[in-house]
Order: sequence, then C-alpha cells, then structure tokens
Amino acid sequence: MFNDLATPLTLLATRRSGKPRDMIAPGPNDAELDAILAIAARVPDHGKLGPWRFVVVGADQREAFARVLTDALLAEKPDAGPRDIEAAEQFANQAPALVVVLSAPIPGHKIPQWEQELSAGAACMQLLNAATAHGYAGGWLTGWAAYSPRVRDAFGAAPERIAGFIFLGTPARPLEERPRPDLQRTVTRWQV
Repeated sequence: MFNDLATPLTLLATRRSGKPRDMIAPGPNDAELDAILAIAARVPDHGKLGPWRFVVVGADQREAFARVLTDALLAEKPDAGPRDIEAAEQFANQAPALVVVLSAPIPGHKIPQWEQELSAGAACMQLLNAATAHGYAGGWLTGWAAYSPRVRDAFGAAPERIAGFIFLGTPARPLEERPRPDLQRTVTRWQV
C-alpha cells in the first residue's frame, strides 16, 4: 500500500484525456507498454475470467490498419467520400502507440455478460491511468469503427466487441481541463 497517498490521489484527480490527433512522440517503448498493460489487467473481474484482450497495433502495422478501416468504411457506407477515407486514414495513424481493447465475454458463463463487459471498460480506464502514471497522455476513442463487424473481425470475432481504441503518446500542448459533472446533481445519499 502507498505510504504517501498524495501522488496517486493527485494523479487520479488530475488525469485528463488527450486528443490522439494532438499526440506526438515519444510514446511508450515496448517495456513501458508492457508495464502499462500489466497494470491495465489489474481490474475487478468477477470470476477471474479476464473477459477482455489487448491488441497492440505497432507502428509498422498502422498502414494495414488504415486499409482495414477504409475497406470497412467503403463496404459499410457506400456514400463515403474522399474526406471520410482521409479521416479513416488519419484515425489509424494518430498518436505514437495504439492498443485496441476487446471485450471478450465468455458466453453462457454464470458470470453475467454485463459484468464481463464492465470489466473490459474498467481495463480501458486502468490503461489510461497507467499511461498517465508513466508520463503519457491517453485517449479512448470509439466511433463507427468500434461498432463495425469488419473492423472487429480484423482483431477478433463475435461475441468479442471493440471496447475502445486507446491511443498513447506525448501531448503536443498542455491538456485542457473539461467541465466535470456537478456532484450536487450526480451524487445522492440513499435514505430508507
């Protein structure tokens, strides 16, 4: 356990998402990324199922990923134009590091699928926290590609689903704070 909670609490209280399009090198090296992923795997997981997977898309695979996105885009959205194709290519090539997180529930297991999916979401958030602790920015994106069966099939197969594309790198400029929920509106105290 931490003797001094100031550092972890400060990290949690100040963590912000970075915009992947604004992330530059350096990104985490292989050892750092392995450490980040090991921390990301330390999430609540009822039944110890590990109902998620991490797929690292290396720098040398970004163009292949861009082709997957553009092929899926053209197949699923026939009215897609040059701007859409350019956006898909930019999406694939932003930020120095990319981890695709897949929700990989075990069908028919006694642990409800919803709990397994929540664990995948927790793994995404823990990945962002670990990246922040290593001094990097992280951005968790979804968009149409996360819901595309063709894109999903490039990384896995049903019943897996893409929980998110987690981009990691160094912010090109200071991260901006965004409005946070008003706790007066989002927190209540239950009373019988």
